Amino acid sequence: MGNMLRAEARVGAAHYHPSKKDGPPLFAPTFQKRRRTRYAMLNDAPHFTPHFTPHLAPRAERLILLTGFDPFGGDTQNPSWLIAQALHGQRIAGHVVVAAQLPTQFDESLQRLQALLALHQPAVTLCLGQAGGRSALSLERIGININDARIADNRGNQPIDTPVVPNGPAAYFSSLPIKAMLRAVLEAGVPCEVSQTAGTFVCNHVLYGLMHLLTRGAGPAHARGGFAHVPWLPAQGVPHLALRDMVRGVHTALWAAVLAQQDITLGAGATH
Repeated sequence: MGNMLRAEARVGAAHYHPSKKDGPPLFAPTFQKRRRTRYAMLNDAPHFTPHFTPHLAPRAERLILLTGFDPFGGDTQNPSWLIAQALHGQRIAGHVVVAAQLPTQFDESLQRLQALLALHQPAVTLCLGQAGGRSALSLERIGININDARIADNRGNQPIDTPVVPNGPAAYFSSLPIKAMLRAVLEAGVPCEVSQTAGTFVCNHVLYGLMHLLTRGAGPAHARGGFAHVPWLPAQGVPHLALRDMVRGVHTALWAAVLAQQDITLGAGATH
């Protein structure tokens, strides 16, 4: 895997102009180039500036769709969306990252995701969500067909014991190479784990819905998808990770997701 990950990549700013047909404007940060390391995807994370430039999704033959959520539960920011913004426009082994925001709402999130899959036809989709209380990037293994909201979503909906998809399968596994992604992120020095549950809130709703859509032909042939939870930012509480480290970890995970066509065998289970 290590040899596969030695690839040339460029960290730079991409500037685009907004268009009505792409829906709500996306934002990409201005990057400042930094020193190359042995692995392109393990480059020091770019400096972040407060300036963001509206853009169109970049056009390329193969795309990676990277989504994050808007803030919820009283928070004023959501690291999942900040990470997605930071990586928009990055080129990874012939793929271009397209960032998009999903609403923290049960039904609306999947409607938005379905529209994004139809518009961009991504080869790889990775949805990100915030998980306060976790101390590492969590690569989700499975999404289950249940909504059981402990708190209301951003529209005030709080479904309890309802299916994500009526009469759908009990669960779907992620189709991303999560063990290869795990090893790559750990080797990059970023805390990472495989998670056995994505919860029963909007994140699990999106993971299950994504896999259901891909199974039924949304996106191009052989499209793959999955979900990762990220910890709080330092200002949100403990445990937490710095945004710079989370961006570097997700960047690394995306390289592994693209390059590893088959997953590896690596122990990452749980006893309870």
